[in-house]
Amino acid sequence: MATRGPYAKGVAKRAEILRTALTVIAENGYSGATVKELAEAVGLSQNGLLHYFGSKDALFVEILRYQSDVVSLAVDPEHTDFSVGFVSRILDAVSDSLEQVGLSQLLLSVTTDATEADHIAHAFVRERYEVFRELTSTVLAELQRRGQVPEGTDPDAAATIIASAFDGLQLQWLYDRSLDVRGRMAYLLVALGLPAEADEAADEAAPDGIGLTTTA
Repeated sequence: MATRGPYAKGVAKRAEILRTALTVIAENGYSGATVKELAEAVGLSQNGLLHYFGSKDALFVEILRYQSDVVSLAVDPEHTDFSVGFVSRILDAVSDSLEQVGLSQLLLSVTTDATEADHIAHAFVRERYEVFRELTSTVLAELQRRGQVPEGTDPDAAATIIASAFDGLQLQWLYDRSLDVRGRMAYLLVALGLPAEADEAADEAAPDGIGLTTTA
């Protein structure tokens, strides 16, 4: 049975606020996405906006959760095999994150602030890393089984390193926009022994045609 009445209207309004927030952050950046700006964008007072979430921190966590759901639906609507084109998926995800500077700033800011266990975003950030590591480790183990990743590679360790680099490289890029984040990630994937597509990506990113691909 479809949800009706005030509850349904509240759910719809929350969804509208989150959709609008993504647009405001994309256009104005993280620093420009104040509660005042977001409230005005959806025709509410600041108190009216926070009524739907409880606090500013809770609002930002829900924005990130909503964005994560949107990305999941866009990238994997039918639960495809992530081991197919996995390197390209990682590199494209890095590029997409850099194109959404405001959201990247928000995510990294929340991630840094939420290290305390009682922070409202702590569980969200912990789960994000857990899912990233588990998915990556599972894919690496499958590629290893197929002979596409060296036997000596530890899937769990490699997954943790990739997760760290994913955020860490973006954080450095926010301080130095000349940093070739995609190229550095490709370099890491090659060093970890991932399939040839990483070699190709690293070659394309390398200056003066000097790539990372090696020949026997």
